[in-house]
Amino acid sequence: MKPDETMQQPTQGAMNNLYRSVRKVIEQARGFVSVAANTALVRQNWEIGRLIVEHEQGGNRKAEYGKAQIAGLAQRLTTEYGCGYDERNLRYMRSFYLAFPIWNTLCSELSWSHYRILMRVGDAKAREWYEKECVACGWSVRELDRQVSTQAYARLLSSANPDRRRRRQDVPHSPMPEKPSSLVPADFIRNPMILEFLSLPDDVKLRETQLESAIISHLKEVLMELGRGFCFVARQRHIHSGSDDYFIDLVFYNCILKCYVLIDLKMGKVTHRDVGQMDMYRRMFDDLVCQPDDRPTIGIVLCDETDANIANYSVLAGNDKLYAVKYSTVMPPEDVLRREIAAQKELFRLQMQDTETAGNLIEPSETACNPSTRRRADSSAKHT
Repeated sequence: MKPDETMQQPTQGAMNNLYRSVRKVIEQARGFVSVAANTALVRQNWEIGRLIVEHEQGGNRKAEYGKAQIAGLAQRLTTEYGCGYDERNLRYMRSFYLAFPIWNTLCSELSWSHYRILMRVGDAKAREWYEKECVACGWSVRELDRQVSTQAYARLLSSANPDRRRRRQDVPHSPMPEKPSSLVPADFIRNPMILEFLSLPDDVKLRETQLESAIISHLKEVLMELGRGFCFVARQRHIHSGSDDYFIDLVFYNCILKCYVLIDLKMGKVTHRDVGQMDMYRRMFDDLVCQPDDRPTIGIVLCDETDANIANYSVLAGNDKLYAVKYSTVMPPEDVLRREIAAQKELFRLQMQDTETAGNLIEPSETACNPSTRRRADSSAKHT
C-alpha cells in the first residue's frame, strides 16, 4: 500500500523545534534531579554530623573519646557503604554540623563541595559573608575556593573599622538589596586586589597599556575579583571639557551602589598628582556624565604601592569617594597576604581618621549627582 501522497513530510525547521523542546525537558529534569540529589547529600551529611556530636559529646566539644568513636563508626560504615564514610569524611560531617548547627540557615543553592570549602573559614562572620556572596554571585566551587584563598572578606575595606560600619547586621542574600543606601563604597572595594589570573610576569616592569590590555582580556575574572554588582562600561573613556580632552583608563558601574567607578592604572608608587587627577576625573564625571539618579562617582587609583603620606595629607584624606588601591599580579603566600591586608587597612584608617564618613550611612539626600550639591558637599568636607 502506497503512502498517502497528500501526507507532508515534517520540515527541517519543525524537527529542530521538536528537538529543542525535548532537549529542554531533559535538561530541566536532570537539573531537578541534580538539585534534589545535592539537597539530600547535604542533609544526610548534616544529620550524620549532628548524630556524631550528640552521641560522642552530648553537645560538649571537649570530649576525650571522640576519635575512637568516629574510627569505629567509620570502619563499620565503610564496610557496608564504601569509602564515602571513612574517618576523614565523618570528621568533615562533624565539623559541618558544628559550623552550621541550624539546618534552616543552610542555602539549598550550595553543594557539599561548597560547604567543605566554607568549613575552612574559622571566623563565623567571614564564613557567613562567603556563604551569602557565593549564593548572590553564583560562585562555582573553584571560584569560592579562590575567594577564600585570597582572603576576599578580609580585603574589604569596610572590615577595617567594624565598630564604625553602618548599623546593619549583614549584607543581604539578594544581589540587589532592598535598601542599597545602607551600603557604602568600602563594602565593595578590596585592597589589595589580587590579579594573578592575568598571568603577567612579576619580574618585568610593565607599562600601563600592558596591564590595561591584560585586564580587558580577562574581564570575566576581573569582575569576579571586583565583586558583586560591577559591570564593565568602557576602556579609555573620552571626556571633553572646555578646550581639553581627557581619557580614563577603565570605567565600571556598580548597579548596587548605583554609581560609576573609575579606575586609573599607575605603575610604581602612588603620588599626590595621581590622586589629584583621579579626583578631577570623578568630579568631571559627576558633572558631565552622571544622570540625576546616579550617586557620586567613585575613583580608584590602582597602583604598585600605596603611601601613608598620600593617605593622610592628600585629597584622599577624609574622602570616601576616592581610593588608592594596591594590586598584585601574583598570588602571595598566605602569611604575606595577611600582612599586606593589615598594612592596607592601616592606611585606610589613616585616610578616614578625621571623619565619620567611612562608618556612616549614605543617606538618599546625599547620593544624587547634582553638580552644585556635590561641590557644596566636597567644600564642606575640606573644612571639617
